[in-house]
Amino acid sequence: MASLKPHTDWIHRSASDNKFERIEAFIAKHGYDMHRHDTYAIGTTLSGVQSFRYRGEERHSVPGGTMVLHPDEAHDGQAGTGEGFQYRMLYIEPALIQQILGGKPLPFVKHGISHDPRLYAATQALLPRMDHPMERLEEEDALFELAHALHAAAGASVHSGLFDYRAAERAREYIHSAMERPLTLAELADHSGRDRWSLSRDFRLLFGTSPYRYLTMRRLDLVRALLVQGQPLVSAALAAGFTDQSHMTRHFTKTYGMSPARWLRLQTPRALGAR
Repeated sequence: MASLKPHTDWIHRSASDNKFERIEAFIAKHGYDMHRHDTYAIGTTLSGVQSFRYRGEERHSVPGGTMVLHPDEAHDGQAGTGEGFQYRMLYIEPALIQQILGGKPLPFVKHGISHDPRLYAATQALLPRMDHPMERLEEEDALFELAHALHAAAGASVHSGLFDYRAAERAREYIHSAMERPLTLAELADHSGRDRWSLSRDFRLLFGTSPYRYLTMRRLDLVRALLVQGQPLVSAALAAGFTDQSHMTRHFTKTYGMSPARWLRLQTPRALGAR
């Protein structure tokens, strides 16, 4: 990464066939408009001050702490000083955390920044240098530690009552099988064996977002993969199940805080597969 100009914005994505994404980036000034993911965003600031609005307050991340942004919580991102900031971030599906915790409500770290030492250590294990490959077993061990560190750092859950993890998981799997066409909540309910509104509630509790939002995010995952392969915006949008390019662009900008064209420009040659 040292060959990159220090005051030019860039994003380096680490290739992975798993259900999480690692990035390292440098932002000189303003990086991201308000947006939200359906994944956890967990990471650390390497240098500078990383400022972001989160749950109604301005937060400031510096080296030594851990950022934990809950799924579907709106946030932005910009430099807190004139020197810019560099950071590494892990975007991890709540479903992975669920598989480890056995269907417990998602851990919620209230303030977006934690100084819990176990959580910091678990995060660092999953965020080595971008050119450091991780073995599958190494990743799985680190994911186990991260899930339990999140649970401990979040404290007791505020959620109570019964929920059906297996039904919600069946609905989530069905969404993956039918991304290219419109879906209804009634259809998901039929395949999950749960009534519509109980399923909708359970899905939010267990996976951090609504069924439709989850479907949209999986379509955007496919769009990004197609863009880095060189596909035009319009064909990527249609292949992923969006009605047209503008439909995809609206969702992309709301999700990542920047347009698809700007996102693609910021990718480093290594992230693009050195095409």
